Amino acid sequence: MAKTGIFHHLGTFLIFAAAILLLITTISAPVINDIAILKVMLTNQSDIRNSSVTFGTFGHCVLDVAPASTDQDYCTGKHIGYNPADIMAGIDHTTFTTASTDTTKALTRVMILHPIATGLAFISFLLALGAGFCGAIMAAMVAAVTWLITVVVMACDFALFGIIKNHVNKDGSGSHAYYSVGMWTILAAMLCLFFGTIVVLFTCLSSRMHRKDNRASKAGDAGYANGTTTTRRRFWQRRSRY
Repeated sequence: MAKTGIFHHLGTFLIFAAAILLLITTISAPVINDIAILKVMLTNQSDIRNSSVTFGTFGHCVLDVAPASTDQDYCTGKHIGYNPADIMAGIDHTTFTTASTDTTKALTRVMILHPIATGLAFISFLLALGAGFCGAIMAAMVAAVTWLITVVVMACDFALFGIIKNHVNKDGSGSHAYYSVGMWTILAAMLCLFFGTIVVLFTCLSSRMHRKDNRASKAGDAGYANGTTTTRRRFWQRRSRY
């Protein structure tokens, strides 16, 4: 991939960047308390306490909880699937419909795709490091699958936390919900995977074409050097064998 090396490295870097961005979303609360996909600033704020709720891939955290004189965080255990509507109803008395509660609870289970997409992105990156044709084409295929998974889980994230965000911001309690780092990193990862897949696939196919052209050129040069070049006969110039 000599002629397309720079572009191939660019595509490889984009895939690696996507893997890191997906990892950030994966290790959101409760793995790392302050990293959230959705963050809710609660109304019980003061000069020494600024309580908030951080929702992540495997659960949630309540940051800076009472007593006010200490800096304490409460986090749930790490597990697949939880009920963010019930959590906000218990913390902030936010009201949710049954449909909203059931929908958001079901969509949290889809977030298991976060670590799956992260792992596939790293595999694609390692495959792209190999400059050979097979490594590049496999990297492009795995990256394409990873992109599809990322699109699906990102859409579910926006739907899930969009419901929570709208209910919290409209219930009149004074709490404010907004998309946080984890949401924007998965969006950025989706874009990096999209362009990285295209670039790696393009350089792979372009490299294949260059190799074919080089082989044809070398064969032609060898023929001229040996004086054995032949011209193609027209069909009426060909003698019959019979």
